[in-house]
Amino acid sequence: MSQDTTGSTHVEALENLLHENRKFGPSAEFAANAVTSADAYAEAEADRPAFWAKQARELLTWDKDFNEALDWSNPPFAKWFVGGEINAAYNALDRHVENGLGDRVAIYFEGEPGDTRTYTYAELTEEVKKAANAFEALGVAKGDRVAVYLPMIPEAVITLLACARIGAVHSVVFGGFSADALRSRIEDAEAKLVVTADGTYRRGKPSPLKPAVDEALSKEGHTVQNVVVVKRNGEDVNWVEGRDLWWSETVDKAETEHTAVGHDSEHPLFILYTSGTTGKPKGILHTTGGYLTQGAYTHKAVFDLHPETDVYWCTADVGWVTGHSYVTYAPLINGATQVMYEGTPDSPHQGRWWEIVEKYKVSILYTAPTAIRTFMKWGRDIPDKYDLSSIRVLGSVGESINPEAWMWYRDVIGGNAGKNGEKKEHPAPIVDTWWQTETGAQMIAPPRRDRHQARLRAGAAARHRRGRGGRKRPVSSQRRRRLPGGPRTVALHAARHLGRPRAVQGHLLVPVRGHVLRRRRRQEGRRRRRLAPGPRGRRHERLRPPPLHHRNRVRPRQPPVCRRSGRGWCR
Repeated sequence: MSQDTTGSTHVEALENLLHENRKFGPSAEFAANAVTSADAYAEAEADRPAFWAKQARELLTWDKDFNEALDWSNPPFAKWFVGGEINAAYNALDRHVENGLGDRVAIYFEGEPGDTRTYTYAELTEEVKKAANAFEALGVAKGDRVAVYLPMIPEAVITLLACARIGAVHSVVFGGFSADALRSRIEDAEAKLVVTADGTYRRGKPSPLKPAVDEALSKEGHTVQNVVVVKRNGEDVNWVEGRDLWWSETVDKAETEHTAVGHDSEHPLFILYTSGTTGKPKGILHTTGGYLTQGAYTHKAVFDLHPETDVYWCTADVGWVTGHSYVTYAPLINGATQVMYEGTPDSPHQGRWWEIVEKYKVSILYTAPTAIRTFMKWGRDIPDKYDLSSIRVLGSVGESINPEAWMWYRDVIGGNAGKNGEKKEHPAPIVDTWWQTETGAQMIAPPRRDRHQARLRAGAAARHRRGRGGRKRPVSSQRRRRLPGGPRTVALHAARHLGRPRAVQGHLLVPVRGHVLRRRRRQEGRRRRRLAPGPRGRRHERLRPPPLHHRNRVRPRQPPVCRRSGRGWCR
């Protein structure tokens, strides 16, 4: 009897981890001070191009105003803000200095060994201008490609913004990738310049980067003319005279004056490679105007950003699209103060992240479910030692977040009001975001404008929508990726954002007709109902006859009995 009870308890515990029916919304105070309102949804639905034209003009400074918000004359290729000219680096830096915000902190940098650097907007602007002058002196011009192979240090952001300033296209390669991966991306983009570092730090030990660049360029046939090297960990590196240059001898000694010129709204901003399903890297090319508008708006609206008071921290590496959109561009365009951290969460101790949150009074934390689940394994006693009361918004990005991790994130991190066990009356709300490298910025996120309409189940990424018979169904993080319909399903939420400005050349998401989408959902629903968990994790057919068009399916080990004939497969 005791064994049966224990087994039943385990089953119930597992079920509780998979299903969470409690709903949570932001406090009344939070909703009252939100930067967006419900009117934005109605406005976007009424006229999507006009809505995004308004956001582009309010959030960005244009050298030349655009004359058309959306050119849809050659579907599925869209052109956003046609005729407009803009400079991404000017919008991220110069205009804030001109508006009297030069002394505001742009980046708090925390190195893994404990070294720190602080850049104000004025200081960061000067560094980017010097880098732009240095790159141009090396022959980099508008339209040229620059490969970036750097750790999470300020020079990475400086390099990307310097490229955007002169109109060069940057292609960032994650520092953990191999020399072969780096070589393939250099060759595909035909990069003229590589910016790297001697190395970085990982768990207290020096980790090399320059040797991978040397190996990638060891064979002839590439287009790289120079390699600029940041001295980070001081390790000895191989040096190729005439090709390799130290950052300190090129960028640091460059002139501090550089005039930013406007580039066409559809001018390429960056290439970022994604392996997709084939295993061969495919370059996603994002252009300027639409990408900056989408990133700036979603960063402001989804995180309820108040740049005058918030300290924002996105833990993503600059080698991923999250590090592009929500570290390099959107936070700086919105004039926010952000934290950059070089190392791993457990170096030199497992409370390093919470130490940083407490030190810089981080108010918006944007991280991945993988990190959250890791912290869960380490135990809540670690974050409980720190004062996390400054956090008012939590974000999740990457893979789906399970309800258990969502609840832990909310209660342990979002509910922490002090290192002595104090708890917040209203834990920080969580925005679980869904998007891809192809989209460039967030596509699905919970609305935080209304405390009633934003009540979500743990693990859900969007508000409830009406299902058959008027029943409400949540688009949960567990289901959203499996829903059929593809791009159309993604666009069900977020103010009917089929018209959201996406700048992916050749990858525009095309709507699917409603009746096709409904048919796909019905077929997918029937398929899932026929499949039931079997022994050892396999899936077996339920005892029911298959549809006529499924006669050629692989038969299960134990053929079902036809309900009509009482025999095997119904012929």
